[in-house]
Amino acid sequence: MEKNRAKKRVEQLRTVIDTHRYAYHVLDQQTISDAALDSLKHELYTLEQAFPDLITPDSPTQRVGGTPLTQFKKVKHAARMLSMEDVFTREEFDAWRERIVKRAQQSDIAFFCMPKLDGLAVSLVYENGVLKTAATRGDGDIGEDVTHNVRTIESVPLRLSGPFTQGRLEVRGEIYCPLKAFAILNKKLAQAGEPTLANPRNAAAGSIRQLDPSVTAARPLAFVAWDVLADLGQTRMDEEFELLKRLGFRPAPESARCEHSEAVAKHWASLQKRRDRLDFWMDGMVIRINDNALSDRLGVVGKTPRGLVAWKFPAEEATTVVQRIAWHVGRTGVLTPVAVVEPTWVGGTTVQHASLHNMDEIGRLDVREGDTVILYKAGDIIPKIKSVLRELRPKNSRGVKPPTHCPVCGLPVVRRAGEVAISCTNPRCFSQDREQVLHAARAFGIDGLGPQTVALLLEQKIIQRPPDLFRLTPDDLLSLEGFADVASHKLVEEIQRHKTINLPNFLVALGIRNVGEQTALDLANHFGSLEALQSATLETLREIDGIGDIVAKSVTEFFGQAHHRALLEDYRLVGIHVKDQSKRTQNVFNGKTFVLTGTLTSFTREQAMERIRALGGQVSGSVSKKTDYLVVGVEPGSKYEDARGLGVRLLSETEFADMLGE
Repeated sequence: MEKNRAKKRVEQLRTVIDTHRYAYHVLDQQTISDAALDSLKHELYTLEQAFPDLITPDSPTQRVGGTPLTQFKKVKHAARMLSMEDVFTREEFDAWRERIVKRAQQSDIAFFCMPKLDGLAVSLVYENGVLKTAATRGDGDIGEDVTHNVRTIESVPLRLSGPFTQGRLEVRGEIYCPLKAFAILNKKLAQAGEPTLANPRNAAAGSIRQLDPSVTAARPLAFVAWDVLADLGQTRMDEEFELLKRLGFRPAPESARCEHSEAVAKHWASLQKRRDRLDFWMDGMVIRINDNALSDRLGVVGKTPRGLVAWKFPAEEATTVVQRIAWHVGRTGVLTPVAVVEPTWVGGTTVQHASLHNMDEIGRLDVREGDTVILYKAGDIIPKIKSVLRELRPKNSRGVKPPTHCPVCGLPVVRRAGEVAISCTNPRCFSQDREQVLHAARAFGIDGLGPQTVALLLEQKIIQRPPDLFRLTPDDLLSLEGFADVASHKLVEEIQRHKTINLPNFLVALGIRNVGEQTALDLANHFGSLEALQSATLETLREIDGIGDIVAKSVTEFFGQAHHRALLEDYRLVGIHVKDQSKRTQNVFNGKTFVLTGTLTSFTREQAMERIRALGGQVSGSVSKKTDYLVVGVEPGSKYEDARGLGVRLLSETEFADMLGE
């Protein structure tokens, strides 16, 4: 795909994904199927891998889940709960394996395969053998404390079996509703005159999020485990599953070690064939490297481990009727058409929207309002229209005409020469303003600012641009619906805590065209300061590895425009401090291998790993002669003794922070 088309498609995908993910993870309202969401994320991930400079920190691929519900106490995970890359074909699986083989520099890699259960991922923490905390995934870093509800599930041991009764041990797995039990539950609900549940996934997620544990106890939930976050001597995943049994857990069923690709493909085909006869709902198969040390050594790209992939089952199709064509306005002003369709049951959920991308796609399909269409799910968060059943077309139907005015602000739109997209000509369009503020807030790392809050602030003229967030007072927020005194002070304090920002994140916050997270990091590492980047010439930018003509032109144009210079001055006036990128720090980390052990108090493990990699270092999961540094946290494990025996330099968390320049 050509770069400009890819960029527009990426922006469209992100807008739709964020809308539906927020509804599902924050509001507990499922508006489209999980399979469609996974499919769209896969398309977005593939495009971002093909064009890395399009990656931004607010992309759905850089995040794992939604904000925890406020009714539950928040729990910070000791290690981030990551997501998985999806593949949909044998070719995509083989391509993933080839990347692994090339990076690992070995071809004899065995895999461990397990069904991808469609339930609710949870983390169980045991202290001295007794269940202490159960938490949902949440946003990956912080989840919801659902301990009282999880205790009601019979398949979750309240005390571990075997001799593992000392210290902290974490087990991760999936809570799900068995299919037979789900059918019985829905029958009972219907007989009692209560609303039935949409699917087993909703049954599991909704039951665990009940405030009354007695409601959860009445639901037929089960738990299967798939990971142990403790060093108990296991070195492979097949050993880990045996260990889980000894601990008292039921590991994910239908799992198997596969020695080569053909065995993986055979196991996948077997699961797909038998999926309707198994007592759990699954949408694919998880494949991970069986060797734990190799998997750790391969590390993480974005928010997904390299040594782990989900091979999804084939897409599903359904027919429905197009009610109308709606237009969504994104952060850059691009108008994206979406077909609003009659609610249709596809893959276990009700869907109401179908992606249309742009006017060229509408023309190719010749789709019209009132048409009966075939939807399919293969690479989109919402179904795509595969074809139109023209024999069912109403006699009075008319072709879709592109809008002449923005549906949000009412000003004219334009389709520039050489571009497919239609764009709003109003730089102060409300929809663009809202998306730009949300984009900046995510780049600054500000929590608690959702689309509804930002929309209210803009509607009431309390803010106009991102820097105005830092001028907010509790009194400003008290005028908004749903904001009490405590909530107002809390949000203002959260915003003020983020007035210092590193240079790469600030460049992302500015929203420079074609500058994603990785490109921002490359620019920051090369120039070191915002001032140096601002004065860079087009020729200087073109000489940087990974920075092509398009990015170079975008950067120079951005800093050359008066309204962008005014934006930078506004950030300065509200007290934003942009930290320079230390060249010394880069040199210290460049080419060095780090290993982490114990619990870090100032960083999550994932944050520490991201900082090391961003500065040119490498992270390994095990200590060896090639290890340069061991970062030692609270209650270090066996890696500490291994490092001492090999003479590896030990770093306290304070010394590590000093190396980072923090």
